[in-house]
Amino acid sequence: MSQDHALSSTAELERHARQSTQGDHHTVTPGEIALAVVIGRTSEFFDFFVYGIASVVVFPALLFPDTDRLTATLYAFAIFSLAFVARPIGSFIFMNVGRIYGRGVKLTIALFLLGGSTASIAFLPSHAQIGVGAVWLLAAARIGQGLALAGAWDGLASLLSLNAPAGRRGWYAMMPQLGAPLGFLLAAALFAFFLNTLSPEDFLSWGWRYPFFVAFAVNVVALFARLRLVLSEAYSQLLTTRELEPAPVFGLFMEQGRNVLVGAFAPLASFALFHLVTIFPLSWATLLSDGDALQFLLIEMIGAVVGVIGIVASGLIADRIGRRTLLGVCASLIAVFSIATPFLLEGGVPGQTAFILIGFALLGLTFGQSSGALTSNFAPRYRYTGAAFTADFAWLIGAAFAPLVALGLSAQFGPALVGAYLLSGAVCSLASLAINRQLVVND
Repeated sequence: MSQDHALSSTAELERHARQSTQGDHHTVTPGEIALAVVIGRTSEFFDFFVYGIASVVVFPALLFPDTDRLTATLYAFAIFSLAFVARPIGSFIFMNVGRIYGRGVKLTIALFLLGGSTASIAFLPSHAQIGVGAVWLLAAARIGQGLALAGAWDGLASLLSLNAPAGRRGWYAMMPQLGAPLGFLLAAALFAFFLNTLSPEDFLSWGWRYPFFVAFAVNVVALFARLRLVLSEAYSQLLTTRELEPAPVFGLFMEQGRNVLVGAFAPLASFALFHLVTIFPLSWATLLSDGDALQFLLIEMIGAVVGVIGIVASGLIADRIGRRTLLGVCASLIAVFSIATPFLLEGGVPGQTAFILIGFALLGLTFGQSSGALTSNFAPRYRYTGAAFTADFAWLIGAAFAPLVALGLSAQFGPALVGAYLLSGAVCSLASLAINRQLVVND
């Protein structure tokens, strides 16, 4: 299929979606936006967590069989970081695609690329079959995930926060964040099922591939749920009213570069904690402790439920005390948690369980309001593009290398440095919030 034909087919899909919403002149409610955002974010995080879990339980043995397991996992975590490196590049590419061909084309291409990149990993050959070529194929798929996730940015989260009723911005700002624990819960449940029902040989041979197949179906559902809203006339008018349209990237960095930097550091404690309670503990338990992957996945699934509760609670608390205050309190609590981290990680199953549950609770409270911290500083014309790039850099700085750094430091020097790494994120967040006074105005 040629590129022109692919674009034509995608444009035709957008026209059909527009025709199905032409009679729809009702006001787009925050509830409708929230539903589309939660479905979309769940699909995106599901794709990423399927890969993250496989980085511990599959890829070391599949791709690096001649390397010790610890080193092989570090290699897998290095590939894991590539998606976050690719995200800013993807934002630049897809912002231009959106301006030229429209939001529907942009979103369709991005979600098919995301689902396709994830599903293609299901067909990944092993090192025994094609040697180092398997590593390069995985790296290419991971870069595709990163580019696509940037393209899936649709402004819905920003629009949801800005269009929330008075005094309820914290509540609506937390809704997009529910996609993270829900996506992790689904990914962990699938891997836990296959680990429990298959022999180790069957799991490494073919069982691990099924979660990657599921990703494509999940993305198709998310695509149509979001297109139905994104292509409606009421949504387009609301985007225009709120000035949530792509702006020139170079203009953004020339005029609002400081806000991108400050905004990227505001949620750093949250984003550093994000992978330290999801991906890293699985590697710690199976490599540096006596833990079992299945048992630990089940504990993390309970932690994800705690995370959902924490995110919901963050919306209620933020509307009472303000987002900036909540983020500051949570960063301080994460700093305290970082001191306890080495003792919990070395505390066997009870200590590691406490690390997961407390970590997910803190993650829910702070991550629930992190999206609100990304958009508040920007002038209206730069809000859409600024929020996208601020999120890209926040994930790159805070989360991209967290599993790699944490596992490498803990293996070499012990878990105390994992706590120090987390503490540095908390300090950066507190410093950013001290500068970021605009959050008070926009609460």
